[in-house]
Amino acid sequence: MAIACPDCATLQTIPPLPPWSVARCRVCGLALERTAGRTIDGALAFALSALLLLVPANWLPLMTVSFAGAARQSVLGSGVWVLWQQGWPLLSIQIAFLVLILPFVQFGLLTGVLLALRLGYRPGWLGRAFRWATKLAPWAMPDVFLLGCVVGYSRVVAMLPARVGPGGWCLAGAALFSLVTEATLDPRRVWRMIAPEHAVPAGPVLSCRSCDMVLPMEREDRPCPRCDARLRAREPDSLTRTMALVAAGFLLYGPANLYPMTNTFTFEGTVHHTIYSGIEQLVQARLWPLAVLIFCTSIAIPFLKLAGLTWLILSVRRASRAALLARTRLHRFIEKIGRWSNIDVFTIAVFAPLIQFGDLASSQAGQGANAFLLVVMLTMLASITFDPRLMWDLAGRRNG
Repeated sequence: MAIACPDCATLQTIPPLPPWSVARCRVCGLALERTAGRTIDGALAFALSALLLLVPANWLPLMTVSFAGAARQSVLGSGVWVLWQQGWPLLSIQIAFLVLILPFVQFGLLTGVLLALRLGYRPGWLGRAFRWATKLAPWAMPDVFLLGCVVGYSRVVAMLPARVGPGGWCLAGAALFSLVTEATLDPRRVWRMIAPEHAVPAGPVLSCRSCDMVLPMEREDRPCPRCDARLRAREPDSLTRTMALVAAGFLLYGPANLYPMTNTFTFEGTVHHTIYSGIEQLVQARLWPLAVLIFCTSIAIPFLKLAGLTWLILSVRRASRAALLARTRLHRFIEKIGRWSNIDVFTIAVFAPLIQFGDLASSQAGQGANAFLLVVMLTMLASITFDPRLMWDLAGRRNG
């Protein structure tokens, strides 16, 4: 049945697909539906597994270190509590939502939707629940936090004896299952099971940006009948909001890289660690893969996201029709990669509660950590508020 591509708004019909097939937009190449390895039962099993493993991952010991005869143990929420006590409430609250709260909400909603569909149950809240599950997916970050734990563990074990606790292994399982859930979930099939698409209505049409259903233009500003999102022909003030978020990101990018991410206090003195010095420390420890990872996620990717979003904004402001496919693919890349820049901040949440040995040694977050996390959040929001369909409208392709 008919849908509109969420990137270029081209109306098209997807026929029933055979197994191991991919339906792509005929204009911009976006994968609209996949059947390769995608099953409702598989996605339900992995989502439920991730949800169940998040419980022990939050309560069991994550990591333990020893120093001068004393031991320190951390759980998943230890970093949030320590950062709050150190006077970083904004940083603490953001990490709490990204690591502790939103994963439970996202996988809880997804499990509930898939279980209801599997049992043939179609309550009225199903579309709203799946819409929120898909919208929260980029913000629920057990997988990103796991990489932060790997980097944090590498830094700790270079100085002190450390071991991974059962909570750490449960977190690894939850993160793995979260990635496999995404790989086995076919959102298009789920939407079709909640409410099927219809033939293209006569006259002007618009498409829901949440579930891509095509509806008559007169339904604008009314709720979508499938997912309950407010219907808009185009996102209002998309460019203005994106410009404001990108400008704020540029202003904070400098402090995020220049100010310390962490401050370590020992009886020998105070050491300030910036992003660059953290990379240098990993290089000196011969941890080249982690050093490259932190350089890409903490320095290169945030700047490329800001520069890329600036190019997208200027191209629309100048009514450019050039490189439409390249710009559309760039926007997809920015949306996908943005969340992984949080690795360095999550490393602080792992490192800080473990290095608390009074006057002997202690670690605190620095001003750069707050600025950096805000840069990541602002660029993620900017990629969401930017409506790529505006670029294709300038090429005269607006039809959904």
